[in-house]
Amino acid sequence: MTHPATPSVRRGRLRRLAAVTLAALTLVAVSACAAIPTGGDVRTGQTIKDESVSGVDFRPEGPTSGSDQTTILRGFIAAATGAQDNYAIARQFLASGFSQKWNPRQSTTIRQGSGAVARAGDRELTYTMTASATVDSNGEYTQAIRPTPSTLTFQFTRQGGEWRIAYAPDGIILTPVSFESVFQQHALYFFDPTFRYFVPDERWFLARSSTSTRIVSALLAGPAEWLKGAVVSSFPEGTQLSLNAVTIDSGTAQVDLSSDALRASTQDKLRMREQLSKSLASVATVSSVTMTIEGANFSVPESTGTTAQLDPDVDPRPLVEQHGVVGLAAPGTGVVQKLGSGLGDTIAALRPTSIALSASGTTAAVGNRDGAIVVRGRTSLRVDTNRDLVPPSIDDLGFVWTARSSDSRHVTAYGLGGDPHVVLTTLPRGKLVSFQVSRDSTRALALLDTDDGPSLYVMAINRGSDRTPVALGPPVHVQAATGDAIGAAWVSDVDIASVAQDATGPSVVQTTVGGQTSTLPRPEGRATAIAGGSGGALLLRMADGSVVQSTGGGWDATGVSAVVLGILR
Repeated sequence: MTHPATPSVRRGRLRRLAAVTLAALTLVAVSACAAIPTGGDVRTGQTIKDESVSGVDFRPEGPTSGSDQTTILRGFIAAATGAQDNYAIARQFLASGFSQKWNPRQSTTIRQGSGAVARAGDRELTYTMTASATVDSNGEYTQAIRPTPSTLTFQFTRQGGEWRIAYAPDGIILTPVSFESVFQQHALYFFDPTFRYFVPDERWFLARSSTSTRIVSALLAGPAEWLKGAVVSSFPEGTQLSLNAVTIDSGTAQVDLSSDALRASTQDKLRMREQLSKSLASVATVSSVTMTIEGANFSVPESTGTTAQLDPDVDPRPLVEQHGVVGLAAPGTGVVQKLGSGLGDTIAALRPTSIALSASGTTAAVGNRDGAIVVRGRTSLRVDTNRDLVPPSIDDLGFVWTARSSDSRHVTAYGLGGDPHVVLTTLPRGKLVSFQVSRDSTRALALLDTDDGPSLYVMAINRGSDRTPVALGPPVHVQAATGDAIGAAWVSDVDIASVAQDATGPSVVQTTVGGQTSTLPRPEGRATAIAGGSGGALLLRMADGSVVQSTGGGWDATGVSAVVLGILR
């Protein structure tokens, strides 16, 4: 068995697989030559085969005769690696009256180290462990930021002269190695409210042949709770799988939907197709998709418009201010190409301390010692005069975001004309270090410096009908770098990174939102700023002004020096 890859490597493999699969994906649109059945018997769905597709199929051992309670308990926990036949081996450790009541799919706990068994009574044991992460029944992964021990209680009974478990909490417990062997990461894709971007919602499912069914079921159920309000789905409300299964035949996934899908407009049908195609692209056995409605043909027109954008990339050149010139610097030579239409000159004249450039390259949010400024060509407008602002951010819908370092709950979005909109937030109190909007304008990333060290949060952006930001959703706590907080940045549509400084140098941590965390190698020197680069790379500005870029195994000099390292959308 090979060693598990790091989260960034695993995600890279998934993206390469998705790219290959998407190139081959064709959704077969069939004409509506059959009516939706309104009578007849209720049809029984096909049995879902649930075989392993991960290449690893654990075969744990069942209970042995004469085992004591502790052996039975540890054997039961170890048997959680065997998902075959609905965890049939694990159920052998359970009493007959309890066996079918136990729900292994309720949750998955990834434990740190070994759990400790202790006696709580003649027929009762406790199991104490420290969890590094959990996955709930919807496949949502939650990282334990500061892991603390928890204790589970198990009760026993005699059955046929042998000890069996009469009560166990729902869910399973896995080691990190076992988890990465039997679970796989998949992204569900929704749209931003303008339908210009796909927005990923990362989930984890057992690596079984039924994964495609679970992906589509989760997609139809809607986004994770924290994302609601920031993304939309094109499936009419109430739409479900009609047969409760996605069948795959010769690489074609057949998705049979309930009659609720008939309410979809022509445009919605096209977008439903796109959501299914993108969400199933990570399933290696799927190369094409068909949609039907309760077994009948479902007419989907050929797409005539431009599809939504997936994980928008940025210019590979770092955005910098260098010796009074603002522009894009060529790696290797360090030559800066000034931003055109007077934009570079206008920004440089403001003596910026931070720069965030819009995706169009025509508008920038600039921070300096006097506040936040919107720059468009040769014109500038100061929108916020507070002097304790973190670097302002700009979204793709015409808003510049400002936030005070002294008040993590004071966030304002300014229209490009300077009109302010207070954005409600429930961020915890603390010193705000950085605030940045994602490239698809659906989420925000906030880094706080607290008494317990750096804390990093991701939140959904809720907007009104006119796309004006009104509130940030519940903050999702993710792992941050340890030390003195320096900054945080979006690396891709789902990956984020933070940098902090301690006595041994910069600490850089990269996290997949809804996924795992990896600690990057330490660059030499002292970091002062961080930015997301092209193709999922990271850029750091060091104290001597040099800009370095992350590689697979370390950091490379770019040959670029900068007084200010800017943010590209």
